[in-house]
Amino acid sequence: MLLDKALGASSNKAVQSIKRLFSAAKCGHTGTLDPMATGLLPLCLGEATKFSALLLGADKTYQATLILGYLSTTGDTEGEISKVIDGDYCPPTQQYCDQILSQFIGTITQIPPMYSALKYQGRPLYAYARDGKTIERKARQVQIYQLHMESLQENELRLTIHCSTGTYIRTLAEDIGKALGYGGAYLTQLRRTRIDCFDIAQAQTFTALENLNAVSRDRYLLPMDCLLQKFQAIVLDDAAVLHITQGRVVSGQLKNTLLKDTSVRLYNSQQQFLGLGMVTHDQKIIAKRLLATHNVKLSSSEHKVHCANHT
Repeated sequence: MLLDKALGASSNKAVQSIKRLFSAAKCGHTGTLDPMATGLLPLCLGEATKFSALLLGADKTYQATLILGYLSTTGDTEGEISKVIDGDYCPPTQQYCDQILSQFIGTITQIPPMYSALKYQGRPLYAYARDGKTIERKARQVQIYQLHMESLQENELRLTIHCSTGTYIRTLAEDIGKALGYGGAYLTQLRRTRIDCFDIAQAQTFTALENLNAVSRDRYLLPMDCLLQKFQAIVLDDAAVLHITQGRVVSGQLKNTLLKDTSVRLYNSQQQFLGLGMVTHDQKIIAKRLLATHNVKLSSSEHKVHCANHT
């Protein structure tokens, strides 16, 4: 489910709301969004939760609004705001902004902010920050693929940011404000518009989903294998399906040579998704992460073999 998360809602609240709305036994998100952030939050329901981790490392795109010349204790509107620019504010030119922004393209180093969910000794850093404590954090490298200025009005700078996972946009905003010569900046708006191949245009708000009947609502659920399109699809014959679901190694199913440890999408002859397999050194396939067998319908020939093995 591609959700357009509302302002003020936590990612956990979004998970619980969608879980209840779809009467799902399990539901989880694929990367948290802060309550002050809006936008794309992919949620996995039921058996799809087995594959949710595959999006955790995906690239992301954001639209961010920065206020130059001010700092926030939290990096956004929820903290204490203080002016850090000396003297009168003089807006930078677009040419100067573009020049400075280009310096952030590529690999950059960030120190995670104290107001983050990163954990130290089992507690999130923001819990220490609320207690007035500062924990030493290790710098980390992240990738900024694109950084485009959308508009600049007075000291309000709007950017589109395409970055790697693990990028702290609040830290990036503060660093950009300093690099521009304004002592820092903080976020007033943040909207996630893309994760991997998924776009905000595909997402629905919770309010819109809530106002639909169950049949109409279910039409917005995507098949779980849409998370796995980067992996090659392999159709198994009936015997191989039975063997793979029993945890046995299968052979003779690959039409071309693949590297060892390559993940592949597995389907039966009816094009039903079975889960992920992995290629061995001798070009056989072993199960990596499969759906529960009760979710997979056996073909007639598979059913006969299955019955014969249990009589």
